Amino acid sequence: MPTIYTIGHGTRSLEELVETLGGASVARLFDVRRYPGSRRNPQFGRDALAASLPGLGVEYVFRGEELGGRRRPKRPSRHPALEDEGFRAYADYMDEPAFEDALEHLVGDAQQGGPLAVMCAETAWQRCHRRLIADALVLCGVPVEHLLSPTRREPHRLTHGVRADEHGRPVYDMGQTTELFSR
Repeated sequence: MPTIYTIGHGTRSLEELVETLGGASVARLFDVRRYPGSRRNPQFGRDALAASLPGLGVEYVFRGEELGGRRRPKRPSRHPALEDEGFRAYADYMDEPAFEDALEHLVGDAQQGGPLAVMCAETAWQRCHRRLIADALVLCGVPVEHLLSPTRREPHRLTHGVRADEHGRPVYDMGQTTELFSR
């Protein structure tokens, strides 16, 4: 199973982004931003990336509709270990068939087309929904590494409190179990 990479564009230059991708031999960038525009960094807008990346040897694929963040939470959620409402809302979305299909397509794309990275705006993967996507991939047996710079990458560590349910999907419930000896 090939490794899937993640990257956050942050405030880096387009050249540094491409250099960081190249350090892992990544030639395909899957944009997982739900709203792929950036006023502060217009070089990372959807149209700008689609126009500039192919000339730099990187294929640009937009997957923000299927894998983007900023989702609505469900009540009740089966993910109480996620204190942040935005992360909990995304985890709720991960329970949907649409996410499962998108994840399958992502894994299939990685198997067929070589190294790819999923990208969002947040540089720190720990503060981005890429963390939850990475959890889902790792629980499915897919290795994930976070690209930090052209020379630094970090293997994904599962989020505290996550476990796989009976279908292999992530559940963030701190591994809550029933009492061993209930009265």
